Amino acid sequence: MALSDPIADMLTRIRNAVKNRSENVDCLNSKVCVGIAKVLKEEGYINDYAVIDDARQGILRVDLKYGPLGEDVIHRIQRNSKPGCRVYTKVQDLPRPLGGMGIVIVSTPSGVLSDRQAREKRVGGELLCTVE
Repeated sequence: MALSDPIADMLTRIRNAVKNRSENVDCLNSKVCVGIAKVLKEEGYINDYAVIDDARQGILRVDLKYGPLGEDVIHRIQRNSKPGCRVYTKVQDLPRPLGGMGIVIVSTPSGVLSDRQAREKRVGGELLCTVE
C-alpha cells in the first residue's frame, strides 16, 4: 500500500509511541523524514535515530526521549502543511510556538531546518510540523 503522506505517517507513529511509552518507533525511510529526525535530535526532542537497511527503502528507527521522572518531552506534534494544502512562509513570518519554547520544522532550499536555524540562515519555506 502506497502512502500519500509519509511525513504525517511518521508524526502519527511518533505521537502514538509517546502515548504508549515506547522506547523507539520504526518509520518509513525518506530524505524528508530523516531531516525531521535530525532536527528533532538537534533540538533535544529525541535521543537518536538510525537508518536500518532492508530489502526495500529502509526503516528509520527513532529512539524517543523522556524526562528523568518519565514525563513526556514531546507533548504535541502536529502537521502544518498537507499534500492538499501546502503552507509556505517567509522568514519574518515564521511562528514561535509556546513563545519560543517549541519549534517549527521548515523545509527550505537549504534543507530541513528548525525555525531557529531558518531565522539564522534567513530562509523561509514550507512549514512541515510544529513540536511542543
